[in-house]
Amino acid sequence: MGSGHDTVAAELARRARAAGKEAQVVDVLALLPYGLGDGLRGFYQTAVRHCPWVYAGIYDFFLRPGTRPRPSGTPLARLASGRLLRLVRETRADVVVPVFHLAAQLTGHLRARGALRVPSAVVVVDFAVHRQWLHPGNDLHLCVTDEAADEVRSALGRPAEAPGPVVAPQFFGTGPGAAGSGGVEPGVVEPGASGARTGGSGTSGAGSVGSGARAGGSAGWPDRFERFGGGRPAVLLSAGAWGAGADLAGTARLLAGHGFLPVVLCGRNERLRRALSAVPGVLTPGWVTDMPELLRACAALVDNAAGQTAVQALAASLPVVGYRPLPGHGAEGVRRMAALGVSDHAPDEAALLRSLARLTTDGPERARRIAAGHALFRGDALTHVVRAGTAGGPS
Repeated sequence: MGSGHDTVAAELARRARAAGKEAQVVDVLALLPYGLGDGLRGFYQTAVRHCPWVYAGIYDFFLRPGTRPRPSGTPLARLASGRLLRLVRETRADVVVPVFHLAAQLTGHLRARGALRVPSAVVVVDFAVHRQWLHPGNDLHLCVTDEAADEVRSALGRPAEAPGPVVAPQFFGTGPGAAGSGGVEPGVVEPGASGARTGGSGTSGAGSVGSGARAGGSAGWPDRFERFGGGRPAVLLSAGAWGAGADLAGTARLLAGHGFLPVVLCGRNERLRRALSAVPGVLTPGWVTDMPELLRACAALVDNAAGQTAVQALAASLPVVGYRPLPGHGAEGVRRMAALGVSDHAPDEAALLRSLARLTTDGPERARRIAAGHALFRGDALTHVVRAGTAGGPS
């Protein structure tokens, strides 16, 4: 839907190709007939941007975990069956890798029917695993935390592992998937975006961490922050690829009024960027293509989705504070991250300011939070995918 799923798929494909394998990324929404994929994407974008209460209702009805029966996404997903199966045949895929829940419903359905003859390894990108990620037909689920993997095993009785988030090596100097880490294992894989496939034999005061003062920051962002903010600690506010969030202008004013430099990522929402550009003391850089450098130049991230920007920040040693989360999986994910100790969840303005005061100051608390974030990155999801593909199932 947004760019987070696509970013994960692209990174998995990069790792596979770096290991000498073939990889092809496929958007499951593009496989749906009659323009349904474009319609779903447009509806979701409109709901999240303009009427989040609508998405909150959809999440409660279709997605929220629990024992109460809820409608399945399989009837919609199965409309893409023919096109996916044809692509699997044409590419002689060894494994199919969904990174979006609708794709997980599709592959689970096809595996359960016996129509998909190669394994499906689902890469769950959310901290909170909602029900549409789950289908007993899938061979393997790869999760960001042990708690999420435990939930999958309990719900499905199927294999689940927790290698951690999938983040490109540019965001951290060392770690799973980083150049020279040895994390990529030989095999054959091909991840896909909103639905992924694997190919055949196959993109947030004194003592404070100042703007760009952190090790590894690029020359461009620190200089820009210094010119614009006069040494105020830069705090990144992310509104995702679609520029969605509750009262982002109010949050930016709050931070600017308390000694921070708010740097607001508005995604592709130019109307939001123009509006926030008029707020004194707020920097709105537009669409960013050098996220690793930007993250390393900031002192903290204020996040509302617990998505890919949040885990990229953890990889880049940037403390994360969840605030005014998007409804549904955003709110669930923000709470889950805080419960794990890898972020703060600020319920109000005073709590946000307290969290930022602590976490933008060098010291043991900031160091502990950074270390907790780094600890999530324990393995390489691609290694598990490759094993599933070469063994005909999880190993």
